[in-house]
Amino acid sequence: MSELVTKSVAQEQPGQKIETRTAAQRVAGFTVVVTAVAVLAVLVATAVYAQDKYSLKSPSGIAFSDFKGYEDWAVVSSARTDEVLKVIVGNPTMITAYKAGVPGNGQPFPEGSMIVKLQWKPKKSTEAPFVVDVPDVFTQAFVIEKDSKRFPKSGGWGYALFNYEAASDKFTADPSPSDCGHACHVAVKAKNYIFHPYQKR
Repeated sequence: MSELVTKSVAQEQPGQKIETRTAAQRVAGFTVVVTAVAVLAVLVATAVYAQDKYSLKSPSGIAFSDFKGYEDWAVVSSARTDEVLKVIVGNPTMITAYKAGVPGNGQPFPEGSMIVKLQWKPKKSTEAPFVVDVPDVFTQAFVIEKDSKRFPKSGGWGYALFNYEAASDKFTADPSPSDCGHACHVAVKAKNYIFHPYQKR
């Protein structure tokens, strides 16, 4: 009788091991799925957050998404006031026109030309062995685009300003049409309304 019980227990033990192994595999599989879902959620949230500024539209109807990729556009020029350091960048259409001699050759910038003025508060460098101002906190992206059908009353150019708040790491569309806009750019009408030439480099 005890022999029979021993055999019976011995026969059950492998089956129990198989069941235990299957349960462990199920837990491991579930863990992988939960981890994958969590990683995907983080990636989606990051993508949505990164795209947030491109959902903005100015009161003049200019969408920030029109300027997508401006972070990598070529530098046209730079400027500074007592309060602001500025770097002016242009999209490939604008840069090609500059290199062809526009506006000095009397030709206007082509439709689709875009320029962005990136603005920072300056600070004194604590590392340079000489006195120099360097960018500190980013504050604004002032954008201009050439679209004669949409902006016939302003020489074909549309203007908008997007403010950046470092504390929240967020952009907002400025409620005013721009920080300067067409009223300021009339002064350079002879240069197709663009202040900055493409600087020699």
